[in-house]
Amino acid sequence: MKRLTDRLVQCDCCPRRCGVNRLEGQLGFCRVGSGIQISHAGLHFGEEPPLSGTQGSGTIFFAGCNLRCVFCQNYQISQEFQTVPTWLLSTDELAGVMLQLQDEGAHNINFVSPSHMAFQMADAITAAKGRGLVIPVVYNSNGYDSLEVLGLVRGLVDIYLPDLKYLDNELGKRFSAVDDYAEIVPGVLAEMLDQVGHLQTDEQGVATRGLLVRHLVLPGHLDNSRRCLDLLAGMSRHIFVSVMSQYSPQYKAREHAGINRTLTAAEYAEITDYALDLGLENAFVQELASHQHYLPDFEQDQPFAPSPKKSPGRKAVRHKKSSGI
Repeated sequence: MKRLTDRLVQCDCCPRRCGVNRLEGQLGFCRVGSGIQISHAGLHFGEEPPLSGTQGSGTIFFAGCNLRCVFCQNYQISQEFQTVPTWLLSTDELAGVMLQLQDEGAHNINFVSPSHMAFQMADAITAAKGRGLVIPVVYNSNGYDSLEVLGLVRGLVDIYLPDLKYLDNELGKRFSAVDDYAEIVPGVLAEMLDQVGHLQTDEQGVATRGLLVRHLVLPGHLDNSRRCLDLLAGMSRHIFVSVMSQYSPQYKAREHAGINRTLTAAEYAEITDYALDLGLENAFVQELASHQHYLPDFEQDQPFAPSPKKSPGRKAVRHKKSSGI
């Protein structure tokens, strides 16, 4: 049976279409070969409530990335992954990790940053399903995905969790080293929605299928946030969106004027109110202090700090303004 990883001979797994032969060790923009290089796997409780639930999301963090976000909070594994411990797995070994997370009680298998590893991911999902994987699979991406590849993984992914970073190519160039993000992401979101529909949950409120879009509000760039929310409202006012306040100037962000600070309460309130004014009432919001609690350290065995007793995490809002949250 033909495997999707065979396409790595002339890699086209993301919109960059580097065309390198990763099977022979050539490296493209992501700097990851054909092996399955992961930085962390484990139960994670810091996702949106429908994903983390009470038992945690079974996260698998791939090393590398097809973007170069100057503010990336996961920069240790997305940009500097050569300096932290990583593991090189086979398809069968990754399938085994998925099954182990299922045995540990994970509500789902959550692939973080899969855009440059989509072929390897797909083959591993197929293998895991053949060995008894039954919990939902989450595709947790930066939104810079290939429409063709999304079509190839149709049926393997139950929940899409993409970022909607920019609808301004100038911001994409400046902050993420990508020329056409604003042109690519609308089609990506439309394809994901077509595949899985709006977010669905079970009786316990845990997600079983559907689309949840994340938007990180950048300080000083509220026009971009409004454009992003306009796009989502134009797709469907029933779409689920996580409006995130957790931005803090990580990695190289302090070198960039305008994003070298955290978000203000007034900025965040303006954007959450705008979302609700558009009718995007299936929204998740965060307390402003969230930027202090979601920073991982991938040099540690457990990168994520235990959740505080009073969590600053995400909560749903409907039919009300978000000012003062």
